Amino acid sequence: LHGSSVLQQTPAYIKVQTNKMVMLSCEAKISLSNMRIYWLRQRQAPSSDSHHEFLALWDSAKGTIHGEEVEQEKIAVFRDASRFILNLTSVKPEDSGIYFCMIVGSPELTFGKGTQLSVVDFLPTTAQPTKKSTPKKRVCRLPRPETQKGLKGKVYQESLSPDACMDTTATLQPHRSCLTHGS
Repeated sequence: LHGSSVLQQTPAYIKVQTNKMVMLSCEAKISLSNMRIYWLRQRQAPSSDSHHEFLALWDSAKGTIHGEEVEQEKIAVFRDASRFILNLTSVKPEDSGIYFCMIVGSPELTFGKGTQLSVVDFLPTTAQPTKKSTPKKRVCRLPRPETQKGLKGKVYQESLSPDACMDTTATLQPHRSCLTHGS
């Protein structure tokens, strides 16, 4: 039975970045007191190796049992109540494919619907919405007339900065032209 409701796999599709960890879940909707749950992979097409590859199984007495050509340090299977978790670490693009959980009955095999795993070097990013900003207006102001009241005979000298004028009491005046005020 392929795609049976007896074994429910989640998620249906997952994209993960290279060298990260991913957990795939297979929930059994029947009692599996002493049954075994198998995890298989069908490599992503195009591939000459598109058969179902045995990765590991969960055995209630022995725990995780790995397939022959599997990197054991990268794959673990564990049970959490009625869920059987396939844990893959340090995934690579060649780990991409469809992962199936399966139980062996008598006489039929029962498969979950599969989880498609896509391993990519870079995850797609979503652009943040941009706010239309109004540029701030710059306002240039001349010195206020009241600052020049009562300054009869005050002498202004040109400072080292061409954008400022300095009076004899070292007060900077923020305008370009230096004037002598008299009455």
